[in-house]
Amino acid sequence: MSRRTALWNRWLGVGLASCLAVVTLGLAFTGRLALYINPSSNWFAIPMAVLLLVGAGLSFLLPLGAEEDHGHDHGHGSTGMRDAAGTASGILVDTPLDQRSARRVAEDPRPRAQGGGSGEGAAAHAHARTRTGRPAAVLAAAGGAAASLVALSILLLPPASLSAEIAQTRDVGAAPLFAGSDVVNLAVHGDTTAFGVGDWASVFATATNPDAFVGDTVTITGFVTPGDDGTFDLTRLVITHCVIDAQPARVPIATGAKSPATGVWVSVAGTVRSTASGTLQIDATKVTPIAEPKDPYEY
Repeated sequence: MSRRTALWNRWLGVGLASCLAVVTLGLAFTGRLALYINPSSNWFAIPMAVLLLVGAGLSFLLPLGAEEDHGHDHGHGSTGMRDAAGTASGILVDTPLDQRSARRVAEDPRPRAQGGGSGEGAAAHAHARTRTGRPAAVLAAAGGAAASLVALSILLLPPASLSAEIAQTRDVGAAPLFAGSDVVNLAVHGDTTAFGVGDWASVFATATNPDAFVGDTVTITGFVTPGDDGTFDLTRLVITHCVIDAQPARVPIATGAKSPATGVWVSVAGTVRSTASGTLQIDATKVTPIAEPKDPYEY
């Protein structure tokens, strides 16, 4: 293996993994790791990143290309097999019958006319194998380059939260998957002042007695997405493990003023009301634009 190939292989393994570990530790140090994973997973992600960097450092104790050593020598084994085959063939040809057979083969011009010599056959086989392996090598190189580009972009670009456009594309119009009866029971019998958009979205979607919530005062924050019938939706992305599984939660907000632009973060103070169709919405008494929170997700 050439030195260039060995360096490329090490980069694709240790190098890319180290980039992700550095990003993880950097985000944790600056308090922005929650932009990518649920904070409850920090206990696992941070130690694993440290362990990975330690392993990456130890990997430099191995010489380049050592990972390709399978622990046996192909050359001596193949030479021995050829010697054994030659010896066996020599023993067989020593018999009178095999000598006559060998003489007939040597005198027969057909193999030479067909170009079937062993050297030409081996060359053709090697050429076919090279042609077959070239597309695979090109694909492997392209995949490695793409993975390198992704890892370096994560390392160099500033972290950012998922946008309102992402929330709208993931909104299937169904009740949130994280809805549970415990949330509804807490809303009926407990204190709802700490409820976020995700909690109220669960209540609005699953409550069997909506009138029980009419009159409750609400103060929640989120970003604006388009709504129906003169309302806008206050939306937050709710994460279970990481941003890959982020689900949009939304509650309808009715206001007499013009709705803010899509994607704008606002704080809404209002009261839960029932509509003519029996669904719930929040009648806003105050809508205040705010900056995006440091932690824009709910969990």
